[in-house]
Amino acid sequence: MGVLAVYGVPSASTLIYYGLHNLQHRGQEGGGIITFDEKGECHRYRGQGLLSEIFTNGELNHLPGSMGIGSVKYANAAKGGLDNVEPLYFHHHAGDFAIAGEGNLINARQVSEYLDRHGAIFQTNTDSELLAHLIKKSNKEDRIQTIVKALNMIEGGFTFVIMTQNRIYACRDKYGIKPLCVGKMGDGYAVSSESCAFEIMGAEFIRDVEPGEILTLDRHGMRSTLYSHFNRHRMCAMEYIYFARPDSDIDGCNVHAYRKEAGRRLYRECPVEADMVVGVPESSLSAAMGYAEESGIPYEMGLVKHKYVGRTFIEPVQSVRELGVKMKLSPVRSIVKGKRIVLVDDSIVRGTTSLKIVKLLREAGATEVHVRIASPMMRFTCHYGVDTSTPEELLCSHRTLEQAREAIGADSLGYLSPESTRDSCFGCADPCQACFTGEYPTLLYDEMVEND
Repeated sequence: MGVLAVYGVPSASTLIYYGLHNLQHRGQEGGGIITFDEKGECHRYRGQGLLSEIFTNGELNHLPGSMGIGSVKYANAAKGGLDNVEPLYFHHHAGDFAIAGEGNLINARQVSEYLDRHGAIFQTNTDSELLAHLIKKSNKEDRIQTIVKALNMIEGGFTFVIMTQNRIYACRDKYGIKPLCVGKMGDGYAVSSESCAFEIMGAEFIRDVEPGEILTLDRHGMRSTLYSHFNRHRMCAMEYIYFARPDSDIDGCNVHAYRKEAGRRLYRECPVEADMVVGVPESSLSAAMGYAEESGIPYEMGLVKHKYVGRTFIEPVQSVRELGVKMKLSPVRSIVKGKRIVLVDDSIVRGTTSLKIVKLLREAGATEVHVRIASPMMRFTCHYGVDTSTPEELLCSHRTLEQAREAIGADSLGYLSPESTRDSCFGCADPCQACFTGEYPTLLYDEMVEND
């Protein structure tokens, strides 16, 4: 998912709408915007599908106000449907508020059971609703203290934007697993999952929200509160590898620069003789450029991505992902025919896409297809928001490198090492690589319960 907030800027909903378009790659199943006007009245609209499919009949004209929050939705199959599209809106005796969030709570089941015992009635399957109930449950009158207390009851990789009638709170998990940044817009502010949203909004990047930090945006300006002093910089490596746009800067590192460096290191670790380097559009192109530059092998556009087709990995159902691959890519036959291809991709999760792309290139006449992956072998499930719920889904969780090569039909297969994955990142010295190494930065609550 992607979240975005604007405070103190006229026509906030329009700016949020355009900013969310630059975050559309983070979620394509739904989206929404909520604003508060100058009278403190709430206005909201949400729907399923792409933003261009949701906001079609002047809905933005009915979302007045100089402050608002928005979200685009990426959900697994268990969290689909309109009810789970954020932002969510809540009534409370101390003042109404809205929430949009990203990531995953690893103690969601325990928090849900706790709230259920105390009379909570749930309307969605979202982590944002859990946080809202924790905020509402607190008897503290100071809103920032209720948020601090609530955030200290949840664990995982997450970001939240919370909006009341007078201010916006931007919150980031204490491990720094998920990205969140703040920008300046005249006398107002913008908060976004990625800095790429700021360009179209006319916002100037200020800084990243720090791990364990809450930024308060209101008429007094911007204020910082640390809700935790146990803070780490463990940015999810998959943000750099796959999720983020190449024009975003995350924790001081440009995503394109990271991917290009990863591609250079990939050639040093996994060289091969070939006639051309082909990147898998879109998130692998930077790594393919780096591989080509380091190797001296020409870079060619051997695959063309069809416009208006979404990202197949973030589709919640496997059958939809498989159909999406055929709709998504076409080989350039006259370029690849008779050639030995180095196919550079950012990652292999389930292997479905890689198998079909290798097959497409062979059918187009490629004599050899050598697959090089600009990340390590994904062997473990992610508990922080990447939709890999069981080890059985992962190609490499139960296969050797040779078995994985056979499964995708490649002539050879090579992966970037965890060390080079870490060292390619100039901003984060120790990114989370749990899905590659099995070393999780947090406790895993469900596993603790199962082992008791």
